[in-house]
Amino acid sequence: MSSGSLCVGDDDERDMTRPVLIDTDPGCDDALAILLALEHPDLEVVGMSTVHGNAPVDATTENARAILELLERTDVPVARGADRPLLVDLETAEHIHGEGGIKGDLPKPGPATRPVDVHGARFIVEQARAHAGDLVLAAIGPLTNVALALAIEPDLPDLLDELVVMGGAAFTRGNVTPLAEANFHSDPHAARRVVRDCSPTVVGLDVTREATLPPSRLETLEADGPLGRSVREWLTYYEAEYLDRYDIESAAIHDALVLAAVADEEMLETEPYSMEVGADDGLARGALVCDVEGVTGAEPNGRIAVDADYDRFRDLLGTTLERRLERTDGCVSD
Repeated sequence: MSSGSLCVGDDDERDMTRPVLIDTDPGCDDALAILLALEHPDLEVVGMSTVHGNAPVDATTENARAILELLERTDVPVARGADRPLLVDLETAEHIHGEGGIKGDLPKPGPATRPVDVHGARFIVEQARAHAGDLVLAAIGPLTNVALALAIEPDLPDLLDELVVMGGAAFTRGNVTPLAEANFHSDPHAARRVVRDCSPTVVGLDVTREATLPPSRLETLEADGPLGRSVREWLTYYEAEYLDRYDIESAAIHDALVLAAVADEEMLETEPYSMEVGADDGLARGALVCDVEGVTGAEPNGRIAVDADYDRFRDLLGTTLERRLERTDGCVSD
């Protein structure tokens, strides 16, 4: 069985910033992923599409706008996307991410970040066509928008440089059911379509659960301004019961690992698999199934992240946050 780094960015001759569209449901870890992407010199965030997930889509859209205003990046367009899953009932996660789906000291969004007049799924298609062959689509929420975009444009996979998905629990326990991760469980039919037909790189709980910033690094991020207070809340959004359940010292920053891997091709080790997502009710809902032994004879239809360089991730995220807080709030502790 072959292995390798994340498939994005393999062209050694590429010397331009890489266009990235973030499909998101902010979300504390989404907020840190967005910050990392906006701050990384090798990435150009061409827009964000919002989706239901951590909160209803009206709230996640407002959260995305507030994050951009907090970061003074009102130039990044936001497109409001799907407000419900394709076939199952809407479920949200305010009990984890806080009232409205996000914690922190966020501004009330103003006219500068008013959503563009196009649905998030169609926005994905428009950006894929505009950046044909170069765009990385980083999907870090439920996959409803991506599945709808594929229905609009069946050639979407060919228009993208890479589709990188935060979702699934291939070889580990789930966080919503024993088998399923939250994003895939939220819209299993969308996840099934995207995994089956889009050749994604799937970055799931197998690697993201350990994508943490240790308490010792958190101590360097004390800051008095709104951004510093927000970052602190985003990094510590897990209540004690979740830290105990997963036997970790600080919150898992799942989505930030995806954007870190888009920026740094050495961040993840991935392997090709034939994959399928369960869409039936019960334990099968949202379960990511990999044909490890090749019993179906099916060819791989994507790659799964099986390991991550966590020191590399923590250094990238920690340094990015420290530099941004020093620039914005001017009071990072020694």
